[in-house]
Amino acid sequence: MARYVLDHPELVAGRSVLDLAAGSGLVGVAAALRGARSVRAAEIDAYAVAAIEVNAAANGVEVAAAVEDLLDGDGAPAEVVLAGDVFYERTMAARFLPFLQRARARGAVVVVGDPGRAYLPRERFTALAAYEVPVVADLEDAALKTTTVWGLAGQ
Repeated sequence: MARYVLDHPELVAGRSVLDLAAGSGLVGVAAALRGARSVRAAEIDAYAVAAIEVNAAANGVEVAAAVEDLLDGDGAPAEVVLAGDVFYERTMAARFLPFLQRARARGAVVVVGDPGRAYLPRERFTALAAYEVPVVADLEDAALKTTTVWGLAGQ
């Protein structure tokens, strides 16, 4: 996702961005570096929020990070919703997809990064780009994994 944002600044430039399930904040930092008007990073892990704050400061950008679960809403007022690797289990997919659809229905651009997880409903998305990403072999089944960046259909 971060590579895609860095390669396509028109996605975020001048827009408000939500980095959902932000992890270390890499995607939000990339959005801020590419000219997002504002970046909000939402995470349910306090350690991740601390990492987001450190990473934003290290890159000289502002990312408003908070411990929060936004999945019952629609991500407003963000104009762009970015989510990386959120379809890794059935229960999470069942919460994320409706959120992303609500965000899309209210007019947000929705972009998802996915490394081939079983619960991504591919028929609802359009592939935008694919990247070979080095991964830890102990955690994955190969040294490189293809990660696809998807746009929610209707964009």
